[in-house]
Amino acid sequence: MAGVLTVSSATSPFPWAALATATYTQKAELAFDESVSGALLELNGSKITGEDEIVQALAKAGGLSDDSAKTQAYFALAKKLSTATAFPELVAALDSLDDHLAFRTFLVGHDITAADLMVWGAIKGNIKILGLLKNNKHPHLLRWFSHIESLESTQLAIASLTEAKSNKARNNKTAASFALGLQGAKEGQVVTRFPPEPSGYLHIGHAKAAMLNQYFARMYKGKLIIRFDDTNPSKERTEFEETILEDLALLDIHGDIVTHTSDYFDTLYEYAIQMIKTGKAYADDTEKLQMQKERFDGIASKHRDDSVEDNLKHFEEMTKGTEEGVRWCLRAKMSVDNPNKALRDPVIYRCNLLPHHRTGDKWKVYPTYDFACPIVDSMEGVTHALRTNEYRDRNPQYQWMIDALSLRPVNIWDFSRLNFIYTLLSKRKLHEFVDTGLVRGWDDPRFPTVRGIRRRGMTVEALRQFMLAQGPSQAIVSLEWDSLWSLNKKVIDPLAPRFWALSKANIVPVTINGGPAAPEVKTLPKHKKNPEVGEKRTVYSSQIFVEQEDALTFDDQEEVTLMDWGNAIVRKKTVDASGRITALEMDLHLEGDFRKTKKKITWLAQPAPAHPLAEVTLLDHDYLITKKKLEEGDDWRQFVTPVTEFREDALADANVLTLTKGDIIQFERKGYYIYDGENAGRREFIHIPDGRASSLASKASVGAPEVAAVANRTADKAPKALLDTPVDTKMYEVPRIYGDVDVKTPVDTKMYTVQNVYDA
Repeated sequence: MAGVLTVSSATSPFPWAALATATYTQKAELAFDESVSGALLELNGSKITGEDEIVQALAKAGGLSDDSAKTQAYFALAKKLSTATAFPELVAALDSLDDHLAFRTFLVGHDITAADLMVWGAIKGNIKILGLLKNNKHPHLLRWFSHIESLESTQLAIASLTEAKSNKARNNKTAASFALGLQGAKEGQVVTRFPPEPSGYLHIGHAKAAMLNQYFARMYKGKLIIRFDDTNPSKERTEFEETILEDLALLDIHGDIVTHTSDYFDTLYEYAIQMIKTGKAYADDTEKLQMQKERFDGIASKHRDDSVEDNLKHFEEMTKGTEEGVRWCLRAKMSVDNPNKALRDPVIYRCNLLPHHRTGDKWKVYPTYDFACPIVDSMEGVTHALRTNEYRDRNPQYQWMIDALSLRPVNIWDFSRLNFIYTLLSKRKLHEFVDTGLVRGWDDPRFPTVRGIRRRGMTVEALRQFMLAQGPSQAIVSLEWDSLWSLNKKVIDPLAPRFWALSKANIVPVTINGGPAAPEVKTLPKHKKNPEVGEKRTVYSSQIFVEQEDALTFDDQEEVTLMDWGNAIVRKKTVDASGRITALEMDLHLEGDFRKTKKKITWLAQPAPAHPLAEVTLLDHDYLITKKKLEEGDDWRQFVTPVTEFREDALADANVLTLTKGDIIQFERKGYYIYDGENAGRREFIHIPDGRASSLASKASVGAPEVAAVANRTADKAPKALLDTPVDTKMYEVPRIYGDVDVKTPVDTKMYTVQNVYDA
């Protein structure tokens, strides 16, 4: 039987370790009570206070592997860290932990123990220690800390506290490891549903709804229904049903059953007849624009009080799809002037003469989503309908339908819709991007579709953690992509094998004096911090390549480090008339100290028949639109980024030849990439953003020929005056201090003269 951990969100220092242990072991539900002063665990009839004792009790109940002698030492260290403030004392403790974790994944043994959770909690609660970690002086400790924090259970613990702080008035117990449980939920009886319309591909906004539905179904050991809302023949196709199921599989989401709203068309039609007969629905032929105006102004339709017989007759004409029938629709008789406009007699049935992809020509009338959804939810046994809060005004409408037809009630649980900057989530607009060739398809890595972001290297684990952390939030905001990609980096970094790639542009051949007479091959780990990733073969030769960008930085007689080899001293540089390095000569100096060199560079042995290099293309992408958030009246076509894909030819070490499509790697000093397969004989790798500003910034300033051409065309057309003010500004104009005349440099200088870029 699960216990209960009661804490106050205002407790200081906050018992992070207790919270994280409860969510990791799932042996205690979380309850936030602002009246308690510390943490209280009720478990198996006992009441336990004190964070040490709580963590130990939960760890024992959860069966965490442990070493009592070592664990006690770390518990003592955690107690010390949670209150320490002296800088020397903190640094000494962090240095010790960093050294200990240099070749270890966890503090004790080969799996998480109470010691890890206890020390993590102490660090999490000490703002001074967090500040020191950001200095990157303790890389092993930071790697361990980030791993513990990236765990799904830890993320949910953090989300629970965030929600409790923003909602201090709430004093109810939360569901295990989540900040907001489902109302009236009973284990084994919860049924959720994900109802996509088969009119396009799933995008990241749908992913949140799908993942939350599956999360709660599993959390309560219930059932998830995948239901296709196929009530509009104008938009829907069977192919989209297949692709949506594939998209869900990409997200590791699998329903217990797949259904269709069209399975219930006969029953829904009978319910519509019933509503007419009970005076709760009426037929209306008011023109669309007039109906919209009447609803807005609170004016009753001229047909609102028509007789039941007249309404049945008009609905019969609609059912037959006659010329007369297509003029009419069926409206629920809710209200004329309710302040909530969603309750002003909404349409619940309309005509559509197009054949349906599942029922063919059988029907000429189709229910609206707002009518069908509550009925089918009730019929299929759904206990909790999860909806984005954009539907909040329509929630009373949902309940009205249930009450009007005396159906089994359904609980509604709503959450905020997911919006991202520089991102379009409208299916119609995404269709236009595909149809006009601005992208190559629905799986284009620039697209916010599930297929697009997965192809760009987003992992299911990162998506799940991000969505669950967002879950309880009701705030409607446009999120930055960086937080999601940063989380993704934490997931892929410990597992991504490391390889090398060099840009082919003006690549520099290097002769290594003292290198091997013939190429030699050594076996090295693919990931220095995680030997389980495997091994790779590295070729050493007296003839190697380095990148032009690196070569240009070398000084004569400078000592540099050749990564995974040793130091070398630059003895000779050959430079052409344009200033490019065409050849280098270095002396191998393996006795040198790599800690004293400023430059650590990647290199590749020049290819030989027995040791080839791989021809690869590195792809990077920009946002599709240039405006962070499009407003209601904006024409998205005016904000399309001119160039959004950037390709670079490169040479990679031969280890990449063994990769399969979809493998995620790191090209050291370049970033993370996902192997996208072969194209015209070249292996293509798509850059995975890592959340840093540089990886997400607009690439329009990169000197690609296409971008330069666009920039030149724009500059040619721009008046000279515009160059003085390169951005829109609301600031007042200020006259130049020296007027409009040219001003000479007022001091003597030995610097050479540079022409003004705007004088060209």
